[in-house]
Amino acid sequence: MEQAGTRPSFNSLEPEMRICMSPENEIRLKLLSSAPLDAWIALSQDESRIVATGADYSEAARKADEAGETDPVILKTPPVWAPFSV
Repeated sequence: MEQAGTRPSFNSLEPEMRICMSPENEIRLKLLSSAPLDAWIALSQDESRIVATGADYSEAARKADEAGETDPVILKTPPVWAPFSV
């Protein structure tokens, strides 16, 4: 069991949960679990990599633009990952 305040790893998921995930969802899960907590992150358009992070939406969007990402997917990560939030 993960301690409160720690981020669950992909490998800590029950095997049956990992088996039913598509390869795309497995990639996204690994990517999101590596993202900073309680931050805005900008993903590449294909959602295969984190292109920028920021303390607020505007900062993440600006950094993504500076990184050359024309259509990023921007989202806010939670302060703590719940077991089924990723």
